[in-house]
Parts: sequence; C-alpha cells; structure tokens
Amino acid sequence: MSPVSPGAVRGRTASAAAITAALLMSLTACGGDSDKESPGAPDTASAAAVPKADLTVLAASSLTDVFKKAGAAYEKAYPGTKLTFSFAGSQELVSQVQQGAPADVLVTADTKSMDKVTSDTGTPAVIARNRLVIATAEGNPMKIDDLKDLADSKLKVVLAAPEVPAGKYSAKILDAQKITVKPVSLEPNVRAVLSKVELGEADAGLVYKTDADSAPDKVDAVTIPDAQNAIAEYPAATLKESKHAEAAAAFVSWLATPGAQKILHDAGFQQP
Repeated sequence: MSPVSPGAVRGRTASAAAITAALLMSLTACGGDSDKESPGAPDTASAAAVPKADLTVLAASSLTDVFKKAGAAYEKAYPGTKLTFSFAGSQELVSQVQQGAPADVLVTADTKSMDKVTSDTGTPAVIARNRLVIATAEGNPMKIDDLKDLADSKLKVVLAAPEVPAGKYSAKILDAQKITVKPVSLEPNVRAVLSKVELGEADAGLVYKTDADSAPDKVDAVTIPDAQNAIAEYPAATLKESKHAEAAAAFVSWLATPGAQKILHDAGFQQP
C-alpha cells in the first residue's frame, strides 16, 4: 500500500466528519416521522450528502444474515452506493486488515479484536450486542437443559476455536461455572459451529442467540441465564486506508440510526 500524507488524512477525516454530522443531524430532525418511513430511510438532504461509492465491509460471521438485510436497506436509501460484505471470524478479519486487504469498514464481534488494529481504523463505535445460547438439534433430542449438561462425555459438543470471539466467550462462561467440556471440534467461526449442529455432526454447540434464531427449523436454542452468560459487543470502524472515507464514515454512522437499529433488533441483536 502506498503511504498517505498527513495532510491528505486530515482532509479526508474532516470531510468524513462533515458528512457524518450532516447525516446524523438530518436523521435526528426527521426522527418523529420514523414510523412513516421504511427502516433506514433518510431524508433527501441526508441522501444527497453521502457520496456514491462501492464499499467493502469486513464483518463478523455472526452478522451474515442481518447485514445482508441492512445492506439492501442502505443501498435503497442511498442510490449509487454498493456494499460488498466479506464475512469471517473476527480474528481472520483482523489478519486481513493487518495484511493490507483493500476494504473500507471493519465490524468485529468483540472489542479486543478491534483493539488489535487501532492504528488502522478510525474511532470504533459499538453498534450492537449479543449473547450466547446452547444450540441443539431440532426438538432437543438429548434433553440438554443447561451448561453443565455439556460436560456429559456422551454428547458431541462443538465450540468455536479459542482465538475466535465466540470461542473466547464460550471459554469464559464455562470456566466461570467450572465446567469442563471436551469438544469434538473447534471451529474457525461461530457459523461453522451452527452448521455442525444443523447437519447433525454435533449434539450441541455454543453460538450467539442470533445465529440460532437464523435457523429456527433446524436447531433449538437453550437459554443461558444472564448470571452465567457473556455479552458480546460489536464495534464498527472505518479503515484509514479506505479510498472512500466519507462514504465509509456515513455507513458506520448509519448503523447507529433508529432504522438500522430496528433491523438489528428484529434479527435478535440487543441495542448498544
């Protein structure tokens, strides 16, 4: 990647800040009419303020379904903008950023992953939260009721790998309850964990609530009490090497708007 001069960075940052301010002011002004508009719809001035651009968004795999819906809403609201999503485990996304992969926005499933690339991003903002559940085969044939049941050696349990946010959260809650689980496999992202349960290759797995909600006809979700659970936070940030700084900043800002938050909430995510 070619170096960017400090003056160019300041100029792009100022422009991005102006676009962001215009977008947020416009959305605040029309907030009282939000029920009359489709989710994510801006007013004319707000839409005109956002430059047309093709944006690449690196996003945690647990955002796959909801970001596809959010992306469609954003493209409809801001004609001329095209969003291309690349979904993977947060640790893989961070590696891509560190290796200089061309992209405009990064959204991870934990703040620790985002913290590893602070020199490559703008200031991150948490746009959603999530929590873990136990995913089982439909109908819960093994009668799994709580976390301690996962220690049963007769069960085939699958977890996300330790370097994956979902794997870190899983280890945290299991360790807190002093529960030892011997997984049959450790997966590179949470969607791979869900897939193992869906395909019958595992009896149970720890996934985010939203992942289980995305496959209601294939898996059941066993609730984990709040006192035993962990809250996952999803920070979003622009990438400094983006060639579309203003458009990237506008998309990140939009994720915090009522329309975008409704899309996330409808998919089972909690507000930040």
